[in-house]
Amino acid sequence: MNQRIETAWSKGVLVASVLSCLFAPAVPRADDALPALKPVRIGFICPFTGGSQDFGNSARWGAQLAVHEINEFGGYMGRRLELELRDDQSNPDEGRRIAEELVQQRKVDFTIGFCNSGVALKALDVFQQNKHLLLVPVATGTAITTKYPPQSSYVFRTSVRDAVQVEVLVDEIVKRGFSRAAIFADSTGYGEGGLKDLQTRLAEKNVAVVHVARFKLGVDSLVDEMKAAKAARADVILSYTVGPEQAVVARARSETKMAAPLFGPWTMSFRSVMDKAGPAVEGAAMPQTIIQDFSHEQRTSFLARLRAFTKSREPLGSLMSAAQSYDAVHLMLAAMFQTHGNTDADALKHALEHLDQNHRGVVTTYSRPFSPTDHDAVTANMLYLGVWRQGEIHFLYPDDAKRASLIQKKK
Repeated sequence: MNQRIETAWSKGVLVASVLSCLFAPAVPRADDALPALKPVRIGFICPFTGGSQDFGNSARWGAQLAVHEINEFGGYMGRRLELELRDDQSNPDEGRRIAEELVQQRKVDFTIGFCNSGVALKALDVFQQNKHLLLVPVATGTAITTKYPPQSSYVFRTSVRDAVQVEVLVDEIVKRGFSRAAIFADSTGYGEGGLKDLQTRLAEKNVAVVHVARFKLGVDSLVDEMKAAKAARADVILSYTVGPEQAVVARARSETKMAAPLFGPWTMSFRSVMDKAGPAVEGAAMPQTIIQDFSHEQRTSFLARLRAFTKSREPLGSLMSAAQSYDAVHLMLAAMFQTHGNTDADALKHALEHLDQNHRGVVTTYSRPFSPTDHDAVTANMLYLGVWRQGEIHFLYPDDAKRASLIQKKK
């Protein structure tokens, strides 16, 4: 680890100790009493194995850190928070089975979960039909929060939905003067949803889609598809898939000497992309809710605490996944304080839709993040464009780095 990061690490540990005192819930420390009280049981579903484990485990660590810190300061009024962790293996059928187990058999108080949009969509009915509160911290498929009208829906989200990411990406493409797009999208629900969002937005902005490549997860090479995009004279590449496959797209672009720049959704930022693509991903850009900035004490402190908690100094698989999951746990705690501990889904739903206090999270300060007509916490103004440069995610534009130091509230 270089000297700059080591210095930031030490600073973050100091900041963490201060923040833990300033922002801990105002309840008495009750470590001895916690085991005697009924715990708050939280279902947590994400992929901890397989091709999506890079962001699934990052999400798990973020949630576990939040629960650990909350319990250190008394839990919810002396009640411990407990995560019931489940690995959905990025498999939609397994995700639905786990949802049924947690909701119908284990009867957890509420659930935080899902990294893969296709897995989430397969399981949504379980939560809605059983009137069980689900807060999605990672999955971004637009349909996740639009399948049911917000007025009756028990599904909320702290991640940014694909339609919003696509808006930012396409507006950037138009600003740069590109007019002939090639789309690479996997065959999962995530890829399908992203493809539809892209096609809709590109048509609205009069950008021609000159080539569409579809592929399954686990694909080894997309060179032939990239050659086809090159033959179609595409001047920009949009890739909608997860980390390992984003690397395959980046390598194909490099191997074919395709000059068109590469853009993707937030998944382009996964560490697995750099690990598997190396220099081929240099310059690829994507929207982000959070980018590490060592001058930002809140985020530096979070990373230091997370690394200390996981006892790891390896690069984090997905900072966004960890931060959004951490914030999701704290938002649910805020809702519980508002319901006076009532975890009935209708009570939690009403509380989330009418949170009466701002919450200073890692991603942002949440001020009325949800409403009875909107269950998505992130809007386009809260996003930054990131870019791969020399093995790290940086702000694409200096103005975004300046903007990130200010609180970006939902519009």
